[in-house]
Amino acid sequence: MKIFVTVKQVPDTTGKVAVNPDGTLNRASMQAITNPDDLNAVEAALALKEELGCKVVALTMGPGPAEAMLRELLAMGVDEGVLISAREFGGSDTFATSQIIAAAIDTYGVDEDDIIFSGRQAIDGDTAQVGPQIAEKLHLPQVTYAGEIKKECNTLLIRRMLEDGYMTVKVQTPCLITCIKELNTPRYMSVLGIEECFDKPIRVMDYAALKDHPLIDATTIGLKGSPTNIYKSFTPPVKGAGTMIEGSAKESAGKLVSLLAAKHMI
Repeated sequence: MKIFVTVKQVPDTTGKVAVNPDGTLNRASMQAITNPDDLNAVEAALALKEELGCKVVALTMGPGPAEAMLRELLAMGVDEGVLISAREFGGSDTFATSQIIAAAIDTYGVDEDDIIFSGRQAIDGDTAQVGPQIAEKLHLPQVTYAGEIKKECNTLLIRRMLEDGYMTVKVQTPCLITCIKELNTPRYMSVLGIEECFDKPIRVMDYAALKDHPLIDATTIGLKGSPTNIYKSFTPPVKGAGTMIEGSAKESAGKLVSLLAAKHMI
């Protein structure tokens, strides 16, 4: 049994977000981190590894520096990393990205009891599309927004969180599950894990390794194979500072009425 976890290196949006003149993110000036929801997926995989003794493989698509992120995951307990990296893959939208990652997983090999975990969505795009699209292209059942996961023989019992409640779904392996932050608390890297992470393998899959797969075609990968085109992106104007009204409830109400009347709003 193997558990694949798809992960993405994203800009740290908790700090200052730098935008280029053309409206695109200036990623080079921002710190790169592992996408938060993907860490919940990694933790779910590691918890099952401790329970079942299975192998955990983390996959990411990105440039060479993304290897550092994979090393951190290896230090957490992941057994193997796969870096999907090639100039031909650059500029891929969610459709093209899912084509490439699905081809990489299929090339690695999916057995009947394997599981694929993905984070719900990435903080740089917030589309929540790549995980489900990978499942569709591999013809696998999928369950999204997993808030609880239990393994029962060759099935998984998933508590799927909804806006107004939850539903319980049973799904047979192989399958794909997208994880939310409420599922668990990701662990830290261990000292021993940091010592051993450079002894664990990272497999690089470039264009040459995947070009013969049916999902890989010039019309379905990279910028040319991406049907989504961003016409324009921009930073919204900063809102003005609010006005604080102090005093008792009666005094505050009177001041508020006076301010609204002065602006001809009442």
